[in-house]
Amino acid sequence: MSVVVFAEQWEGKFKKTTFEAVSYGRRVADMLGVPTVAVVIGSLDEDAAQLATYGANKVVHFNASSLNSFDSSAFASALKEVAVSEEAQTVILSGTSNGKSVVPSLAIQWGAAPITNVAALPDSVDPMTVKRGAFSSKGFVTYTAHEQKTVLSFIPNAIGVAEFPGEAIVEEGSGAAEARVQVKGVDRATGSVPLPEAELVVSGGRGLKGPENWGMIEELAELLGAGTACSKPVSDMHWRPHSEHVGQTGIAINPNLYIAVGISGAIQHLAGVSNSKVIVVINSDAEAPFFKAADYGVVGDAFSVLPQLTEAVKRFKQG
Repeated sequence: MSVVVFAEQWEGKFKKTTFEAVSYGRRVADMLGVPTVAVVIGSLDEDAAQLATYGANKVVHFNASSLNSFDSSAFASALKEVAVSEEAQTVILSGTSNGKSVVPSLAIQWGAAPITNVAALPDSVDPMTVKRGAFSSKGFVTYTAHEQKTVLSFIPNAIGVAEFPGEAIVEEGSGAAEARVQVKGVDRATGSVPLPEAELVVSGGRGLKGPENWGMIEELAELLGAGTACSKPVSDMHWRPHSEHVGQTGIAINPNLYIAVGISGAIQHLAGVSNSKVIVVINSDAEAPFFKAADYGVVGDAFSVLPQLTEAVKRFKQG
């Protein structure tokens, strides 16, 4: 028996969410008293054995060229093959866009109970009982699986990365279904810090009055090593790309710090950022609803407050 983890890779490289998934899987495996098996799908430019640092006891690598392009059914087939061979009862995935696509297909192929949006380690593993975000993460509910086999998908950046001593053996995977998806082209989002992985995020709204003023957001974000984001109206007006839109219909994020500048805080926006550990709001409207959700609020003109905040950060970093 074991816990199987989807160790996702992007263009042959692992990211933070991969290590978070493996370390989460290891902690669940320790609760069950079984080993952790990480599954890598597609060509890899890194050493798969490094996953041992984050808790993997074994790594199964499906290296077929046909699996280099994402196909939810084929990826689910690979995970199912490992789960069956390892006699696993639990498969864990990060709630990335790919992970979310694999969960339903895997649950059907493997005959398991899926629980998505998981926000913490299980309260119990017999039966599997976990806390998950509900109602666009405005609340939490506790789910108990009544099937023996479960597929858990957790909220990225909600669990954290842990390291474990040890080594992992690496094996070649086989038996997965051939991918049926053919990729004709890829349009990638730009930006130094991917929003789902960002621990710090600086976000702007209509209060910035136009795309020509976005340099203030980018300057502060660069100083902090943060990702940049925006509200839906900003992306709808093409001030910023849709890949930066956070909210109910955009990207849901879970940073340690979220700085919102010139954003009113409509419920649709809050749905995507409510899991932030600390929320700082800068808005000239003292009645803006975002202040009710903020840990810290500044009532003031963004064009006055933001430059002062940026200068304060510069002085702090200079010692």
